[in-house]
Amino acid sequence: MALLETKEFVNCYRIEGAPDKLNEALLRMAASFAVSDAKMREIIDRFHQSMRDGLNGDEAGMPMIPSFIDRRPTGNEQGKFLSLDLGGTNLRVCQVTLLGKSDFHMVQQKFTIPAEAKERTLFDWIAQCVSIFVEEHDVEPNPGEYSINCGFTFSFPINQTGLAEGNLIMWNKGFLVPNSVGRDVVRLTQDAFLRKHLRVRIVAILNDTVGALMTSCYSNPDSQLGIIFGTGTNACYWERLSNIGKWAGPKEGEMVINTEWGAFDNAIEVLPYTMHDNKLNRKSPNHGLQVFEKMISGMYLGEVARNALLYLVDQRLLFDGRSSPIFNKSYAFDTAYMSEIVSDDSPDLTEVRKVFEQTLEIPSPTLLDCKVAKAVCDMIGTRAMRLSAASMAAVLLWRPEMLKGTVTVGIDGSMYQFYPSFDKALYDNCRPFLGDDFVDNKLKLRLAKDGSGVGAAIIAAVASKHLQ
Repeated sequence: MALLETKEFVNCYRIEGAPDKLNEALLRMAASFAVSDAKMREIIDRFHQSMRDGLNGDEAGMPMIPSFIDRRPTGNEQGKFLSLDLGGTNLRVCQVTLLGKSDFHMVQQKFTIPAEAKERTLFDWIAQCVSIFVEEHDVEPNPGEYSINCGFTFSFPINQTGLAEGNLIMWNKGFLVPNSVGRDVVRLTQDAFLRKHLRVRIVAILNDTVGALMTSCYSNPDSQLGIIFGTGTNACYWERLSNIGKWAGPKEGEMVINTEWGAFDNAIEVLPYTMHDNKLNRKSPNHGLQVFEKMISGMYLGEVARNALLYLVDQRLLFDGRSSPIFNKSYAFDTAYMSEIVSDDSPDLTEVRKVFEQTLEIPSPTLLDCKVAKAVCDMIGTRAMRLSAASMAAVLLWRPEMLKGTVTVGIDGSMYQFYPSFDKALYDNCRPFLGDDFVDNKLKLRLAKDGSGVGAAIIAAVASKHLQ
């Protein structure tokens, strides 16, 4: 693949027959969102510095949190376990039966997280959902055990101090539960279980990326990374204990490190940051934090695109200068709309027109309006995919010895599953840095579907054996 230069990226957004003023504005916007290969290399280099700082305990780096998981699954784990998966939108409660031979069976129930839980009653609400699941599915402790052993996938930054201990660092994804930052979320949840008289014991807490990695390892022993490209984004990987300067324990062997890479470059020194990102960040409850996540994840991409489109509306270059009450609302333009828009290849852009006219109530968008909207969505989505590829390549290059053999990367999340060509973009955009031979013959990106639920059960199985 030829190196991508900014000029090459920008020129593809020129619309034939459009007024010069409109094309000039589009090309300036495309230039601001461009991520050349040179910029990707700069990002990879800074990523490595941030990883190094984080592993050595320097607050200037990414958190690089030890997971206390130091044994790889064998694929032969067996037993029944409860798992909880708390994400940005839903709570999943699962009963996972590990069958060995990399096989499993799962029964699950999904609960949509209400605003009240995100703002106040989260842990009691979780206990209520678990109580409903346990009763409806007749979940009982394993023979000889008093409690139902449970793995808890908690998709927010925690400072993990043990396999079943972790203090909340901060909320993101729209959560703001009071009196919880700095406290052990396992204890907060366990106390809520006690108030509900639930015989459920959390034996492990993990991040959703760790869940994806463990699920991938259960089927693919050569799995090295677990990544979430969804409502939020994060990654974990197997690191040598000797590389973890802040780790006070044994230095032999390896451990899964939760990078919390959504916090990469919060100082905005190397990322291609635009005025449209700044507008989102300025209005965000966690202003100045999770800057990288806000540039590539499903919760935020639609809002960046909405800001960019309204910028053109304000210049009377789009929709004849008109918006709508719906489109004027923050986060009204869902990233799912971007997916529909960029995948519309019809001559008259029927789906694009439908999104704006019927869903967002923009009056009578012209074909040119639809072309402009698609161009803006595409340039923002392309930036997200190139930044995603840069971060994945950075972690792979951090341990170059891994690149000598086959490497499986377990990935979960709505962006990876549903955004057009996301999987292909990860492969293609890594080529200049990882090489064609590695990308074509050794790199395997695999959907770790239901990774958070199954991964938590796998870790619960390991933890339960240790407790016995």
